[in-house]
Amino acid sequence: MKTKAVLFDLDGTLLPMDAEAFAKAYFGGLAKAMAVRGFEPQKFIQSIWKGVGAMVKNTGVRTNENAFWDAFALIYGEGVRENEPYFEAYYREHFDEVEKACFPTPKAKQIVDKIKNKGVTVALATNPVFPQIATKKRMNWAGLEEGDFALYTTYENSTHCKPNLDYYRDILASLGLKGEECIMVGNDVDEDMVAEELGMKVFLLTDWLLNKSGKDIGVYPHGNFDDLDKFIDENL
Repeated sequence: MKTKAVLFDLDGTLLPMDAEAFAKAYFGGLAKAMAVRGFEPQKFIQSIWKGVGAMVKNTGVRTNENAFWDAFALIYGEGVRENEPYFEAYYREHFDEVEKACFPTPKAKQIVDKIKNKGVTVALATNPVFPQIATKKRMNWAGLEEGDFALYTTYENSTHCKPNLDYYRDILASLGLKGEECIMVGNDVDEDMVAEELGMKVFLLTDWLLNKSGKDIGVYPHGNFDDLDKFIDENL
């Protein structure tokens, strides 16, 4: 079946990064920004992780945004929702400082352009635990922009997260495509390669590999950006 779309993960894929350094800079920066609002940093960071956990467990009955804030409200009370504008201010004014944990490559833009020039749809299948403003900034760090993608997932427009197959089903439904018509490219064995179960071809980018389960990556087409480029040529 002809490939009609290529789905890309962002963090560690189109945007090479040290995931541990990124998380440290991100959570540390957000906690510092919110300390002036009375949030004790350690409890705040633990609460953010609980919010992320709520999004990962989301079953589709609410947006990930609502799942996050509902979890946050269980800890701090309903009044905590009044702080949402201050979260957005952090992303707008300070989130760019986190880019220091990233290592953008021009190869990301080159391969996206190559796919688009072949008349194939490109979608950004980044785990939707970030708001749109933070997703657009990370996209820009990678040398990409909204117009490069037919869709991109954020916590506002999504009701599931990776590795839930319903996350990928939602994207397929939005694109009007079958799994067999798509390729999923990512660096996380557990979260990205699961798309294969829906009939997608997959490619595991190994420059910043995440393999928490210690799986044999030899069962997947894999390699660096140059290997990905060859894989795209062979499959489009």
